[in-house]
Amino acid sequence: MQRYFVPAENWNDNEIVITGDDAHHIIRVMRSKTGETIICSHPNGQAATSTITSITNNVVHAVVKEWLEGSAESPVEVTIAQGLPKNDKMETVLQKGTELGAASFIPVRSERTVVVWDDKKMDKKMRRFNKIVKEASEQSQRNKMPSIQPISDLKKLAEVNAGYHLKLFAYEEEAKKETQQLFSSYIKNVRPGERVLIVIGPEGGFSEKEADLLKQNAFYPVRLGPRILRTETAALYALASISYQFEESAYY
Repeated sequence: MQRYFVPAENWNDNEIVITGDDAHHIIRVMRSKTGETIICSHPNGQAATSTITSITNNVVHAVVKEWLEGSAESPVEVTIAQGLPKNDKMETVLQKGTELGAASFIPVRSERTVVVWDDKKMDKKMRRFNKIVKEASEQSQRNKMPSIQPISDLKKLAEVNAGYHLKLFAYEEEAKKETQQLFSSYIKNVRPGERVLIVIGPEGGFSEKEADLLKQNAFYPVRLGPRILRTETAALYALASISYQFEESAYY
């Protein structure tokens, strides 16, 4: 059943108004008719099976049929601060990271970032990024769409706490040490409901100066397995590991 994330202002108790691209998708792509059922998700995380009551002038009206129980959200709220990579790798991180349960993303500029966007291109990129996250949330049946925060530089990010219970950064030098700080050794102490911030560097990783800055601000360096991962792989490795730890291992 197709899911649509509907803005809060388009809900009036149990009545829902769907406009824009979602209405186009329902009418032109899915060719839905009145009486058919879709899933509508509210920004507060609630979702309901909803019956289409009318379709007029590219606007779809629906009414709540049944509120759904349960949630597909991760028990741990994970924010991925991703060093801006080249080409379309950021889109991969956003799409797959959404599927794997990330709660939020922060694009980050650092010393070895080679991507440069002017304001016009940045606005275009952010619109594209939000579209990717929305579609990935719908496809993976998420209850909430991850947020994409404004682009930050590493120094500003390092100095922000924002209520995180644990702050980690992937550091390739950890994989080369005889005694490493393992990702799993920190994650196993996290409890459901806590907030975790994981910082991933761009293609060239973090400089020693940047690593020191993060350490000084209570970020812990960790290795993500014994191999050196590409930047677009690192965030997905971390999210998949957390998913297994909190969503799958309890069943074994």
